[in-house]
Amino acid sequence: MTVSDYNNCVDSHSDGLYRFMLKNTRDKDLAKDMVQDAFEKLWRKLNDVDATKAKTYLFTIAYNAFIDYTRKQKFKGEYNEVVEANFGYENNYNNIKEIINNALEKLPEIQRNVIMLRDYEGYDYAEIGEITGLNESQVKVYIFRARQTLKNYLVKLDIVL
Repeated sequence: MTVSDYNNCVDSHSDGLYRFMLKNTRDKDLAKDMVQDAFEKLWRKLNDVDATKAKTYLFTIAYNAFIDYTRKQKFKGEYNEVVEANFGYENNYNNIKEIINNALEKLPEIQRNVIMLRDYEGYDYAEIGEITGLNESQVKVYIFRARQTLKNYLVKLDIVL
């Protein structure tokens, strides 16, 4: 990979990578930091990474950084974080984007990640497997289960109204 390939990579993939990390972390500053770290790691491996595989490499680095971050955060959690209101849905929204975001937040982490990589970023099953470290059939199963959960959640009349 040359420096111009790297610059093109930054121009073409930084927005998508930021959106992916923002959806996962729900923290703008943390998402920016993780994207910056991913590009820094790519810069350090400039001679080792093929320019055609740079996008997959970046998403893999960012995904692994997110997994490491969430594992560290599990030990920092408080016991009074559980709020009873999170278990039911009381708000009446007419904004479909908010409803979909709420539905995505209710998914388990791995299902949310594979759905976002597939439906938001347009990766195929093999590329998602490379990024997440899963095999292709596991990716298909997680995507199917996530879509079923989203479908069941979104077809409830009280959620949409």
